Amino acid sequence: MLLTSLILLLALLAAALPVAAALGTLGLLLDKIYSSMPLTLALGEVAWSSSKDFLLVSIPMFVLLGEILLRAGVAERMYDAMVKWLSWMPGGLMHSNIGACAIFAATSGSSVATAATVGTVALPLVEKHGYSERLFLGTLAAGGTLGILIPPSINIIIYAVLTDTSIPRLYLAGIIPGLGMALLFILMVAAFCMAKPALGGKPMSATWAERIRSLVHLVPPLGIFLVVVGSIYAGLATPTEAASLGVVAALGLAWAFGKLSFAMMKEVLENTMRTTAMVMLIIIAAYFLNFVISAIGLTTMLTDYIAGLGLSKFEMLVAVVIFYLLLGCFMETLSMMITTIPIVAPVMFGLGFDPVWFGVVLVILIEMALITPPVGLNLFVVQSLRSRGSLNDVIAGSVPFVGVMIVMILLLGLFPAIALWLPGLFG
Repeated sequence: MLLTSLILLLALLAAALPVAAALGTLGLLLDKIYSSMPLTLALGEVAWSSSKDFLLVSIPMFVLLGEILLRAGVAERMYDAMVKWLSWMPGGLMHSNIGACAIFAATSGSSVATAATVGTVALPLVEKHGYSERLFLGTLAAGGTLGILIPPSINIIIYAVLTDTSIPRLYLAGIIPGLGMALLFILMVAAFCMAKPALGGKPMSATWAERIRSLVHLVPPLGIFLVVVGSIYAGLATPTEAASLGVVAALGLAWAFGKLSFAMMKEVLENTMRTTAMVMLIIIAAYFLNFVISAIGLTTMLTDYIAGLGLSKFEMLVAVVIFYLLLGCFMETLSMMITTIPIVAPVMFGLGFDPVWFGVVLVILIEMALITPPVGLNLFVVQSLRSRGSLNDVIAGSVPFVGVMIVMILLLGLFPAIALWLPGLFG
C-alpha cells in the first residue's frame, strides 16, 4: 500500500499536474483502490473543516501585506540602507542581499515574496559591480527562505494549526535561529570571498554620515514588524488580528510614499486572491488526502513501521532530516508540510522532542526544500527575474547554503536553547 501510494504520487507530480490536483487525485485513486466505502462523500465536510479555522484568515492577510510592501517602494529604500551598512565586507552587495531578505522576511512572512522583492532590486547590480553571478543568485534564493523562519511566518502558522502548538511561542522560537542563520550565510559568503576575492566584485564603501542617514529607511519595515509581532506579545491582538493591523500599517506607508492608487490596489488584490486560492486549494486537497490515508489505515501502518524500527531519538532525527531532504526534491513546501506533519509530528513528540523546538527544525527543513531542485520554488522565482542564463546557475549558487542549514539543525540538536530560550523567557 505504501509503495503504491508513493509510486502514484511521483507519477502524478511527474505528469506536471498542479500540486493541489496531484494530491486530490491521489486521494481519489487510493479511495477507489483500498477503501470499502466511498470516502469522496466526506469531501465537502473535509473542505469545510480544513478551511474554517480562524487562524487561516491570517494567510491572505500576510500575503496582502507582502504585496502592498512590494509595491510601496519599501524594498528599494531598505536595500539601499543595507548596502550602506554591509557592503564593506568581503562579498559586498551579497551581504546586503541577505540582510535585506532578513528584514523583509520580518514583515512579509513569505519566502517567495522576500526572494522576488529583494531580487528585483538587487539583480541589476550583478554585472555593474562584477560579482560572481552564481553566488549572488544563491544569496537571493537562500536569503529568501528566511521569510518562513523569522516571524511573522505563514508556514509557522500552518505548523501551529496542524500540531495545536502556540503561535506566539513558535514565533519567539524562530527569531534567534532565523537571525543566526542569516549570520551564518554572511560568514560563509565572506569566507568564500576572502578565499577567492574575484567572487566579491568591486569593493564598495560609504561614510558614517551616509550610513546614519540611511537608517530612516529601516524604520518602516521594522515598524511593521513591531506592529505585527508586538501587538501579539502585548496581548492586544491574535495572530490574525495582528496580520490585519500590519495591512493597515502597510497601506499607511504606501500612502505616505505616494504609491497608493486604485491601479496599485487592483494589482495587489488580484495577486493576493490568486495566491490565497492556490494555498487554500492545496490545503483542502492535502487534508482530503490525509483523511483518505487515515481511513484506509496507511497512517497507522506507516507509524507502526517507524516505531518498529527501534531508532533512538538522535537516529530518528537524522532519519527525519534525510526524509525531508529527499521529499523536498519532489514536493512543494506547503503540501509537504500538510501531508507529512500529521504523520511525523506525533512520532517525534512521542520520542520526547519539544513541539516548539521541532517546529523550528521542521521549518528549516522546509527552507531547504525551497532551494533544492527540481521543485525548489525560490530557485524558479530568482530565475524568473533574470533575462538570461539557465536555472543551473541558481542551483549551483544555492547548494552551499543547504550545507549552512544542516549546520544550523546540528547546532539546534546540540543546543536546544537556541530555539527554546526566548519562549522560556516570556513564559
